[in-house]
Amino acid sequence: MKRFLIIAAFAISFSFASAQNAVIGGTSTPAEDKSNAGIQFGKLAHNFGNIIEGQIATFDFQFVNNGTEPLKLTRVKASCGCTTPKYPTTEVMPGDTASIRAEYNSAGRPGTFNKNIFVNSNAGDVTLTISGNVVKEPEKPISPVIIR
Repeated sequence: MKRFLIIAAFAISFSFASAQNAVIGGTSTPAEDKSNAGIQFGKLAHNFGNIIEGQIATFDFQFVNNGTEPLKLTRVKASCGCTTPKYPTTEVMPGDTASIRAEYNSAGRPGTFNKNIFVNSNAGDVTLTISGNVVKEPEKPISPVIIR
């Protein structure tokens, strides 16, 4: 009798655990969410080098849909408010290229920086990185004053 109760408890626990994994979001299974879209970037990181404080530095991260289904960028978010990503909101067809533009506002931010852009899509997640050094604008020489 003990053996029967242990086996029954194990079977019930197993069935509850299996049921938890079968449905995510209430309507689909993880296997149904899988897409054959692909995303391949030419570069995952860009270093601006020295930029003058106050400038907006921009770089376009080029990518291609190397899959067989349309690619949809579901979320593109920067790690802070000083970086703005601009990205296509329409689907990228297989074989087509597009880009994500990273804009870094250097106003009031002297020194080195390293910022991330998190890209979520139906092809998976990718992290892009921009970095550089913000320097103050060199002071202009003062003209000599000639007194006569």
